[in-house]
Amino acid sequence: MEKLTRRAFHRHVISLLACGVLGRGEMSGGQESKAGESVRISGGLTDVPGIKVGHFTHPQRPTGCTVVLAEDEAVAGVDVRGSAPGTRETDALHPIHMVQKVHAVVLAGGSAFGLDAASGVMRYLEERGVGFETRVAKVPIVPAAILFDLAVGDPRIRPDREAGYRACLRASDGPVEEGNVGAGAGATVGKLFGLHRAMKGGLGTASLRVGDVIVAALVVVNAVGDVVDPKTGRLLAGVRTPDGRQLADAMELLRQGESPAPQRLGENTTIGVIATNATFDKAGMTKIAQMGHDGLARAIRPVHMPFDGDTLFALSLGRVRGADLGVVGALAAEVVAEAVVRAILKAEGVPGYPAARDLQRAETR
Repeated sequence: MEKLTRRAFHRHVISLLACGVLGRGEMSGGQESKAGESVRISGGLTDVPGIKVGHFTHPQRPTGCTVVLAEDEAVAGVDVRGSAPGTRETDALHPIHMVQKVHAVVLAGGSAFGLDAASGVMRYLEERGVGFETRVAKVPIVPAAILFDLAVGDPRIRPDREAGYRACLRASDGPVEEGNVGAGAGATVGKLFGLHRAMKGGLGTASLRVGDVIVAALVVVNAVGDVVDPKTGRLLAGVRTPDGRQLADAMELLRQGESPAPQRLGENTTIGVIATNATFDKAGMTKIAQMGHDGLARAIRPVHMPFDGDTLFALSLGRVRGADLGVVGALAAEVVAEAVVRAILKAEGVPGYPAARDLQRAETR
């Protein structure tokens, strides 16, 4: 197991910040800083050794599930900030509870029906002898979170246990497909003033490396609010003007006193997974999950609403000791924000829900 002193880790971060290398170019391209510190980014959750990601995208309507496999186990934490979550096994991740590690995390569409996908993941892991050891069997620990996408196409079609199993079969440690895939297939954003003014959301991922420490995130964006680029402040997607041709800016509408459309609990959610190769216990990973929500707050406006179920998991594939908890949490917020942006930029429009790229094309005509 690698050893990284806390002082050395701080030197890495300070030099990178001084050189301005924690910006978007390094997150997407794999750069070398002028100070000689390595910042290698290939752009996804699978940059963390021991992580595999697989998608199942339903062929009959925009919905699906995404599986994050950690077959060699991962210490996990979770933080739920939205008031309308749909989750499974999150109580097991509380720092005072017995189970210390998980074997996978499932993100799914289909509202609460989509939690069934985790059963397929358990089947896959059980077949391979992976799970929490008991006297009579190994029981895979598979937390999950879902989002509501039943309004996009036929609501009777949703991810099930077979979808979860097939996502596992497709899992790899290679580059992660983004956009309208897996749990992001039916994701939408900008619903605060009604579905008729909403846009397409999606799935995005990002990572960064500081010295020996890698921090990465995968996020599925199905928010009630708008999405902005925190680097530039530019509005990327969200509530459209009544004619549907431009972005209206949800927060500006609220400041002007416009009333949002009636919302139903649980129909909006941003869910995701943070992963790092730094070693922390459950309490530490819970803190990193909490700090990761800062990334959502930078990129989604408004966020953590009563109508959202915003949930972030955090996994430690502990190989590097001595990393500073607060610094890793701060970096987690950076990659979460970047993953949100990528989810929007990679999304493609579906009937009734244009993507950010569609509005950009219209602006250039």
